[in-house]
Amino acid sequence: MVAVPDGQGAAQAPASRPAPVGRPLLSLTLAAMLDDVNAHSGAVYLLASHEPVLEMAVSAGLPRAFAAPWERVGLSAPIPVAEAVRERRLIWVGGEHEMARRFPRIALVLPYPFALAALPVATATTVYGAAYVTWPGSHPPDLSDREREHLTAACDRLALRLQRAAEEDRPMRHEPDLLTPAAAPAGTLGSVEATRMVARLPYGLCSLDLHGRVGFANAATAELLDVPVSRLLGTQLWAAVPWLNDPIYEDRYRAALLSQHVTSFVALRPPGDWLSFRLYPSTSGLSVRISRARPVSEMTRAGPQRHDGSPRLVTISHVLSLASALTEAAGVQDVVQLVADEISPAVGSQALVVLGSRAGRLHVLGHRGYPDAHVVERFDGLPLSEQTPGTQALNSGVPAFFDSREQLERLYPSRNATPDGMGAWAYLPLIASGRPVGTCVLGYAQSHHFAADEQAVLTSLSGLIAQALERALLYDAKLQLAQGLQAALLPSSLPPLASIEAAARYLPATQGMDIGGDFYDLVSSHGRAAAVIGDVQGHNVTAAGLMGQIRTAVRAYTAVGQAPEEVMRSTNRLLIDLGTELFASCLYLRLDPARGVAVMARAGHPPPLLRRPDGKVKVLDLAGGPLLGIDADAIYPTTEVPLVPGSVLALYTDGLIESPGVDIEDALADLGRRFAAAGDQPLDELADTLLQRGEEAGQERPDDVALLLLRVRPLG
Repeated sequence: MVAVPDGQGAAQAPASRPAPVGRPLLSLTLAAMLDDVNAHSGAVYLLASHEPVLEMAVSAGLPRAFAAPWERVGLSAPIPVAEAVRERRLIWVGGEHEMARRFPRIALVLPYPFALAALPVATATTVYGAAYVTWPGSHPPDLSDREREHLTAACDRLALRLQRAAEEDRPMRHEPDLLTPAAAPAGTLGSVEATRMVARLPYGLCSLDLHGRVGFANAATAELLDVPVSRLLGTQLWAAVPWLNDPIYEDRYRAALLSQHVTSFVALRPPGDWLSFRLYPSTSGLSVRISRARPVSEMTRAGPQRHDGSPRLVTISHVLSLASALTEAAGVQDVVQLVADEISPAVGSQALVVLGSRAGRLHVLGHRGYPDAHVVERFDGLPLSEQTPGTQALNSGVPAFFDSREQLERLYPSRNATPDGMGAWAYLPLIASGRPVGTCVLGYAQSHHFAADEQAVLTSLSGLIAQALERALLYDAKLQLAQGLQAALLPSSLPPLASIEAAARYLPATQGMDIGGDFYDLVSSHGRAAAVIGDVQGHNVTAAGLMGQIRTAVRAYTAVGQAPEEVMRSTNRLLIDLGTELFASCLYLRLDPARGVAVMARAGHPPPLLRRPDGKVKVLDLAGGPLLGIDADAIYPTTEVPLVPGSVLALYTDGLIESPGVDIEDALADLGRRFAAAGDQPLDELADTLLQRGEEAGQERPDDVALLLLRVRPLG
């Protein structure tokens, strides 16, 4: 095993692995722990060799498949055993709501009522592993002093024994799990199994072991399931009966074992017979009573059939799918839309409000299902000190479920004055990284009973929504900052010039942060006009800030009367002196309408297009130098281009002509054709026309786009 330093681990373990310890030390310790505190399942983890990973060495009470996602656990993982090792203390989780709030990954897979305690197995200097035990959902919400003392003492004794074993080069290995003995041979009924059947059910019909395998089935069971007893014995019930092979029914079996609560469901036996299954769990398995059910229309809760307007419980696979979808939500409105489109329909709610928490008040981030916006305005700006369901849920971190209007108004009489037309509500606190970020309110049009398993699933979903919302709030804040910075750095308007007409456009990328380093500017200096367009590498705040510095530098060098080649050289040296390790392409030109020419200097930028008055378009092949920021001694030669009145120059960044799967030469040729066809339009219309490529097809823009159009007016 790898030893973890104090607080995280300690000395290195031996490289070789001698023969394992003979006595089943881990199994005996775990069994004693379960007996001492009346827990019904648990496991012991050992630290893996040469890596910060906990490996499950032995489990007891439940099939290992229940904890399959946590067979190997990284020490940084957000689950109780890893946290117990990191913090060197006992971690207590008192129920499904607390599990969903603190450890949503576990609640996502096991949304059942149970309590859990996790402890480090460690001496004063070395961590050897961890252990956890679980109790049924009926366990009190707090761990008793007696239970705490017994668990801590057992883990301390185990740590000392592991220390002695390590000193003697006797490493631990995994041991067989502690489960109930195998089922009796097919076709027989042993006295032990018969005793268990009598203890669990008023009459025996069917018995399952902890793995769901049938140990006994009577003739009535075979008749109701329409499967011979010989095919049932020794096989899992849902595997032997094809129409029971549904994750929902297996989920009921898992819920019964983990919570140790009586669980029931109904299932349709083709073609039209409904059967009722009632599961009576114990620490050794389950007894199942099967009987004919009432017509499904008379039931208030049933199996996986569809009811018009009735909610259906979200399955584990559905929750995992929703979790995956939430990871794709970028901004706050994406989160609201996804909750409205996928989560609300899945849980049967008809309306929702997502509230954020800022400066001690609630703020409406988004809502759906309320045709009258005034209904949700009462939430906006509400102080967290107010006694309302939303503030109480957020302040306490405990979800609140109200089955009916009467139940809600009895606890919160002030709601009488602000009806929203709903008949039931779920107030889910959104807690991320231990910090409240908001509340999600789900409204149901009719009265709705929130069963324990449904409350657990909704609480698990609230943890996922909270994490997505926290990311989205951070993303929106960064995006707002970046867009504000970029808007401040780009010119708000172009200066009017007597001999030049100008129009400009900027489009952010539709991927990433929607911000980049593209820039443009038009400057009047010494009776002449200068124009610049460029593209700083990157799509972030750094690129936008550097873009502003370059634009300011170009204006300054132009104002002091530097020639185009000197402006480029000075800007290049500035960029290198800043030490940003970012590069920039740039095109700078000095317009002299009196002489009918433009002097241009280029630094790795796409060539501009010139449209003559006769409609012909030419790609200007300009001399140039390397990108700005590469070579401090770079030279940027200039090219003089003749201009006549009516000519139009198109300066652009590469985002206008580059797109996945399109050859850049073909894209440039297409731009030239559209420029030639529409070049007589007013410049604002022409700019919109040139930017339409890809917009009509709804294509994504992987890069931002800047466009600057200049038309030469007749003198006088």
